[in-house]
Amino acid sequence: MTVNDSLRLAAGFFVLVSLGLGYVHSPYWHLFTAFVGLNLFQSAFTKWCPLMTILRKLGVPDPECEARKA
Repeated sequence: MTVNDSLRLAAGFFVLVSLGLGYVHSPYWHLFTAFVGLNLFQSAFTKWCPLMTILRKLGVPDPECEARKA
């Protein structure tokens, strides 16, 4: 699984969990859903997301990063 795949997986997980928590506990959890969406939106333009940096440091393979080094 690459960085991009892991990023999409994590974003989907965070959205579903925060929607569930917003339904069960407090609607303020929907702010977290909005935060995840905003990060995805800005990453479409900048090609960078904070979670990508974390995933790379955890050792998740990134073919795009490797191609730039070669």
